[in-house]
Amino acid sequence: MNGDLKKNVDYSIIPGVDRVLNEQAIQTLSKHCGTSVLTDMIRQAIDRVRGMMRDGESVGKSREALIKWIVGDVQIQLADQLAPNLRRVVNATGVILHTNLGRAPLSDVAVKHIADIAGSYSNLELDLDTGQRGSRTTLVEKLLCELTGAEAAAIANNNAAAVLLTLNTLAGGKEAIVSRGQLVEIGGSFRIPDIMSRSGAQLVEVGTTNRTHLSDYENALTENTGVMLAVHPSNYKVMGFTAEVALEDMVVLGRQRGVPVAHDLGGGVLVNLRDYGLPYEPLVSDSISAGADVVMFSGDKVLGGPQCGIIVGKQNVVEQIRKNPLMRALRCGKLTYAALEATLKLFLNPEALAREHPTLRMLTEPVGMLERRGQKLLRMIGELEGFSCELVDSQAQTGSGALPLENIPSVAVAISGGDILSLSNALRRYDPPVICYVRGDQLFLDLRTIRDDEVSIVGDAVQKGARG
Repeated sequence: MNGDLKKNVDYSIIPGVDRVLNEQAIQTLSKHCGTSVLTDMIRQAIDRVRGMMRDGESVGKSREALIKWIVGDVQIQLADQLAPNLRRVVNATGVILHTNLGRAPLSDVAVKHIADIAGSYSNLELDLDTGQRGSRTTLVEKLLCELTGAEAAAIANNNAAAVLLTLNTLAGGKEAIVSRGQLVEIGGSFRIPDIMSRSGAQLVEVGTTNRTHLSDYENALTENTGVMLAVHPSNYKVMGFTAEVALEDMVVLGRQRGVPVAHDLGGGVLVNLRDYGLPYEPLVSDSISAGADVVMFSGDKVLGGPQCGIIVGKQNVVEQIRKNPLMRALRCGKLTYAALEATLKLFLNPEALAREHPTLRMLTEPVGMLERRGQKLLRMIGELEGFSCELVDSQAQTGSGALPLENIPSVAVAISGGDILSLSNALRRYDPPVICYVRGDQLFLDLRTIRDDEVSIVGDAVQKGARG
């Protein structure tokens, strides 16, 4: 039967590429891309038509009908190709520093500064006072030193790079001592031992998973020791029968034996979070005050800036790191520096920080304000056929390894009934995509990460998604 069907297929009605190219609709599309691109898309569409006809699918009985189908297919192909792959999304997960969603959203002033720099030339490496070549690090070094108490600073393209660069500089071909309780793994299979291996440093483990003493470090020191590394275990906590060595004690030992101490803080915090009603997280300035020779931390976590790895510490140590040939391979570009500078300047005005800094604003926003936003969202969603919606208490999270044991009281719109998974998929396909979470037979939209100006977007997305 299928053989007879294939024999009766009239492939002669399939139009040629040139015929389709001459269509007015295709000519209009040529304003958005070259003829060669359109030609490839037309060929792909024609191949699909031929395959559908061969399989007995109804695609059109005349050349004109096939041309119409092919033009429509090309329009879809082109729209998909021209649409950006990296897109804005609405974060309705309640995870403030969501790694998969790009971590910290930038402040308005940072976004504006990026736009100003991106569309023009800049003094990235030009000293405007002397007219001579300058250093891009100086764009943010003074700010970082003022905010942390450090003597000098350097910037790499993320904290893993900052750790790699520091270890390679201080312990390449030498030993690096680390407590077994601090050999952490974070997202994306990033492991301290792996980075250490790539840096050329030889890992020397001391202590046990739950207990490490100063004598463990002291007994491990040799003439070939390049650095003692302390790592803040930001995404977990060992509790119970534990002991760890204070950074100050490591520093005293390091000075006695002539060995530098490096502190990988991971997230890195510039202000005391307790002042904002949040649990304590180690400050970069605490590590500097404790005497650490060098401290490394991320720019796009609680700091709320762009992805980068920030290195601060003593002048002589940071200068060694800057001179490492790897520095050029791992350095950041002008847009990162623009965003970082604007973000750091927010910390110069602590009174306005929680208002102007998106991450701190989300971390500290009162539950009452979230409830009002949630009521507004419920009104916009209205009645949904087959679904029920209600405002419920929820628990938001900081994310990205920050405050791992702390949940933040929040409010969410909970949707139940109907096909929840299909609704979740529809929200993700909306423009802009709305990223929620599903637990059991309910879908949740957490208000702590939904901005005021995004409520109408989420409401419309839910309405259309529920209608299918």
